[in-house]
Amino acid sequence: MTQPPLESIIEGALFAAGEPLSVERLLALFPETPLRRSEVLEAIARLRGDYAGRGIEIAEVAGGFRVQVRASVAPWVGRLWEERAPRYSRALLETLALIAYRQPITRGEIEEIRGVAVSTNIMRTLLDREWVRVVGHRELPGRPALYATTRAFLEYFSLGSLDDLPPLAELRDPDRPLESLLTVGEPDSQPTDNA
Repeated sequence: MTQPPLESIIEGALFAAGEPLSVERLLALFPETPLRRSEVLEAIARLRGDYAGRGIEIAEVAGGFRVQVRASVAPWVGRLWEERAPRYSRALLETLALIAYRQPITRGEIEEIRGVAVSTNIMRTLLDREWVRVVGHRELPGRPALYATTRAFLEYFSLGSLDDLPPLAELRDPDRPLESLLTVGEPDSQPTDNA
């Protein structure tokens, strides 16, 4: 059996994976053929060029690559899902933003900054969605948990790394709603009413 072109194999893997694939995972697809990292990156660049102007793109998120719907066509593609897109409360988004920008951070520190108690439901939602996780405990009485964001957070919000977060100056703009700063990478995973 002859091997298909490198771009075809990578495209198929990215399409089928259901999660971002790192270059290392893509290299592991070719144990019998030693490939260089640069060859895989060049093939991805060619695929990105092939996708220019189409409804899908190859995006680099959370240290890997994935095929996703372009943001410009997401409103139409989102109509495929009959469910109403979930919405998150301002309190949940503020809590998530504080964790993202100030990590690691304790619940008490979040409450001090926000000036109100953080609901157990908010923390449960963030943990259940796997957007945050406990990364340790502060050496204080009660040893409060320290929270930080996860790879799932980066994937959901289509961020390559935390460096891709909007600058804090944009967050402080009172005329710009918080929800507009958080763009979602997948049409079926929009921000719930419940949390």
